[in-house]
Amino acid sequence: MADLLTPFWAQPEQRPDWQGRAWETVMGQARRGRLMARLALKLSEMPGGLDAVPSPQRGFLQGALRVVHRHRLDVLFELDQMRRSMQGVPGPIVLLKGAAYLAADLPAARGRVFSDIDLMVAEGSLEQAESALLGGGWISQERDAYNQRYYRQWMHEIPPLEHVQRGTVLDLHHTISPPTSRFKVDGHALLARARPLGDSGFHVLAPEDMVLHSAVHLYQEGELDHGMRDLLDLHELLQDFGKDPAFWPTLIARAEELSLGEPLSVLLTQRQRLLGIEPPADQAAPLKAFEPPWPRRQLMQGLLALALRPQHPDCDTWLSRCARRALYLRSHLIRMPLHLLVPHLVRKAWMARMSAAAPAPNEGTA
Repeated sequence: MADLLTPFWAQPEQRPDWQGRAWETVMGQARRGRLMARLALKLSEMPGGLDAVPSPQRGFLQGALRVVHRHRLDVLFELDQMRRSMQGVPGPIVLLKGAAYLAADLPAARGRVFSDIDLMVAEGSLEQAESALLGGGWISQERDAYNQRYYRQWMHEIPPLEHVQRGTVLDLHHTISPPTSRFKVDGHALLARARPLGDSGFHVLAPEDMVLHSAVHLYQEGELDHGMRDLLDLHELLQDFGKDPAFWPTLIARAEELSLGEPLSVLLTQRQRLLGIEPPADQAAPLKAFEPPWPRRQLMQGLLALALRPQHPDCDTWLSRCARRALYLRSHLIRMPLHLLVPHLVRKAWMARMSAAAPAPNEGTA
């Protein structure tokens, strides 16, 4: 069996003719990529809806939609609890990624499941925001002093916070990319354009910044197990925001201002490869100026085309596995300079070795 899921997104009006084992395969590929509910929604909008799906698979798809509905209610509840806890935190509290899509009722939120909630405050408000969340029951599960310092000194977020009762996880950011990254972004520049969400107490990034965040996140990502979902998020954002004629010129200008033209250019090419959708013709020249040099551009496009395939045994090859390993190494190289990266990786390898050699907790001595 081949990759059945990737071509499906490029045919929005054509119902696939999957038969027999092909249904099992595409369901497995969707599950691996966290796209089960998105697949269900897309099929439900086609002629015949979910009734045209064979009964075993139909039940799984309907279950995925119920899970998404439950996630939506859970996230909205958590946002309300966060709002109550963070009332005294100065400056805008900005929701990021999936939480922002949901709170702003954007099309990219449809069919999304959540593993955590991302939010951002000014770097000067981090300590107060963390203290407020601690008072609300969210605590850091990271006990290692080195890892705490690694996050707080070199990363764009503090260690994840987990609620002591509900187990919900928050990622508290002060910008959208590590300060040591080749694509570092000034968080204050993002906060200056953030837009309030009614009287919810939260903000979201400006549309152009939301798209650039999606692009730079995927471009620097080292683990692409749900990379296709992230690329579809980018597509949905562009489709929605692109209805405004002023959006694309604003996006191009902002990408140049924040030095994020390369991630945007490369991911737009991947979108075109997957869905056949080109950027507006009048933006072709400025986007071409963002392209990386030819060898790196060709290499990145080839690696991403392989790595974004579903990580499923029926379509996962040694080439796609090599591509993901190469992108994993690359993600580290562009996030941290070598003089910081090498000691960090050596320490991680040493700690992993020590952990593997340590006796199990219930293992006695002879």
